[in-house]
Amino acid sequence: MKTLLLSAAEIGAAAEILRRGGIVGMPTETVYGLGASAWDEAAVARIFEAKGRPQDNPLIVHIAGLSALDELAAEVPDTARELARRFWPGPFTMVFPKKPSVPDRVTAGMDTVAVRFTAHPLAQELIRRAGVPIAAPSANVSGYPSPTCAAHVLRDLGGRIDAVIDGGPCACGVESTVVSVVGPPRLLRPGSVTLEQLRTVVPDIAVDKALRGEVGPDEKVSAPGMKYRHYAPKAPVIAVGGDRDGSALYIRSRMGGRDLCLCYEECAGIFAGRRALVYGSLADRASLARGIFAALRDADRQEPETIYVQCPDEAGVGLAVSNRIRKAAGFREIVADRSGRDTKEKG
Repeated sequence: MKTLLLSAAEIGAAAEILRRGGIVGMPTETVYGLGASAWDEAAVARIFEAKGRPQDNPLIVHIAGLSALDELAAEVPDTARELARRFWPGPFTMVFPKKPSVPDRVTAGMDTVAVRFTAHPLAQELIRRAGVPIAAPSANVSGYPSPTCAAHVLRDLGGRIDAVIDGGPCACGVESTVVSVVGPPRLLRPGSVTLEQLRTVVPDIAVDKALRGEVGPDEKVSAPGMKYRHYAPKAPVIAVGGDRDGSALYIRSRMGGRDLCLCYEECAGIFAGRRALVYGSLADRASLARGIFAALRDADRQEPETIYVQCPDEAGVGLAVSNRIRKAAGFREIVADRSGRDTKEKG
């Protein structure tokens, strides 16, 4: 199969592919998604096959207007409506009780459905032209770092999918925040809509144990990315948090000749003469989110023995960045003090 690379001007062709039962890589403000009509079970099955995705890992359904929510959700609590007013359209997903018409293939057989009203203009236009909600996980090989540009999608899935729309680099760089509104609201996955922002609407929102890696192999999950190994390059990853300069000193003292580090812009000088890639600035955590997946991919192409990553604390979007790094590292994290000594290990 030849995978077409389509421009924004060719979005009509992409919509036609979806209407025919095809699958298309599409830009969103978070990461690139691999989309199919949410009503077409055969097309959705192709997503799982192309990605090598576990069958019990549910998909997010993307919509381009609030009216489409009524086709998918059996119940929309008042709290969900308030969250929607605040954060939709945007990098924000909610999990609802699903209507029986939503195919089980999309929801991994669960009685809930994850829905997102994306803010990306090309994604919105694609959904409108296709005339259906689009089920879409990230457009990568399952478990590998998510794609933040069309080239990443082609590198992973070229020859396995029908087309990719090139919408340029993603603005956020990490997947959407996911909140369950089935019962008391619960944060299932952190993203660019931060826990602090969520608490302005739901002060007592719970945080799911999956964020700490506490999901057993036989447990069912209601949102993507909660259970399986995610975001990981081929090389093993070691997450190092704690003091900014101390974490850099700790990594530098342990790097071998074939190792590589993903570091903060502020610490680049500490790694002079070592293999290091800057993935963003600690003073601008949004830049860390935009850069982490591309940096993990770039690091892996250099075939290091080990990838060390400076890991931010959980303030603001740092929670989303640290969550992705810890998942890539199997939820093990070294915490360094100012002198560069490891004081403890998490996970």
